[in-house]
Amino acid sequence: MARAMLADHVLFLDGEAIIVDKPAGLPVDAPRDGSLSLENHLQALTFGFKRWPTAVHRLDRDTSGCLLLARNPKAHARFQQAFEAKGVVKHYLAVVEGVPEAKSGIIDLPLAKRSTAEAGWRMVVDPKKGKPAVTAWEVLAEHEGRALIRFIPKTGRTHQIRVHAAEGLGFAIVGDPVYGKGDAPMLLHSAFLSVPRAGKPPVEASAPLPERFAKAGFTQPE
Repeated sequence: MARAMLADHVLFLDGEAIIVDKPAGLPVDAPRDGSLSLENHLQALTFGFKRWPTAVHRLDRDTSGCLLLARNPKAHARFQQAFEAKGVVKHYLAVVEGVPEAKSGIIDLPLAKRSTAEAGWRMVVDPKKGKPAVTAWEVLAEHEGRALIRFIPKTGRTHQIRVHAAEGLGFAIVGDPVYGKGDAPMLLHSAFLSVPRAGKPPVEASAPLPERFAKAGFTQPE
């Protein structure tokens, strides 16, 4: 990916914030193997400012879509407070390996990090030691035994949607390399992000459904 390419993926831009449509495959944090990450694109996202923007939250490497960057430290602190106060609205779209019997619902399964020498680390459902994790979901479309689902997380745990799909719905996200088969590109996309600001309109953007969803038979929902 060319360094300037991410500048063509800007969905929102003002003096405090940038929302980019992060491509799948681009990690937010620099990997140990030295491969390209968000850091390699920040200089191209200054848009006249001397200071490079900084990521306010994280998306998994294989998850695409709305990623918020702050353009100065004060804005970064305010945006982080909005996330911590659960004032941020996030919608994810995912294709899962099956079709739930219900059309919508709430998944309430506490999550904890588990690490083993054999399998590495992952998030697991743990009612005793896990942190609260709640996700609303709704089936939007069905195709060849799979479902396109909108997930709206009410909490922000690591891998929350991926684990809730696999354990709460009983169907892993297509292509999930940790909780599913991992035999195809992962079909998980951050489709909408809205971050409130005191006295100003929210920082808000929608990211169109990527081509890999169309290849799986799913188009942009209305």
